[in-house]
Amino acid sequence: MIVPFGHVLILAGILFLMGMFCAVTRRNLIMIVLGIEIMLNAASIVFIGAALRWHHLEGQVFVVFILAVAATEVSVGLALIVYAYLRTGSFDPGTYNLLK
Repeated sequence: MIVPFGHVLILAGILFLMGMFCAVTRRNLIMIVLGIEIMLNAASIVFIGAALRWHHLEGQVFVVFILAVAATEVSVGLALIVYAYLRTGSFDPGTYNLLK
């Protein structure tokens, strides 16, 4: 492995913190979904780095599952966002009461 594993962990940690910051501080549902996607990508980077370090393919298999979960999460999340926007006319999560 050309890049040291510690650098991979630092990069993934920074990406995860950026995603968490985006998901927690934003008031826009699309930005919250984007923050969750960034956190999933950070987990994928760690799995790929660990797979390269210890020469096991299981990490790469987990990344394929993470990509499938991320695609599903985006499609379902955006469908819910469009539905909520059509009901309320806003992307602000504080204005939603979907139980009405």
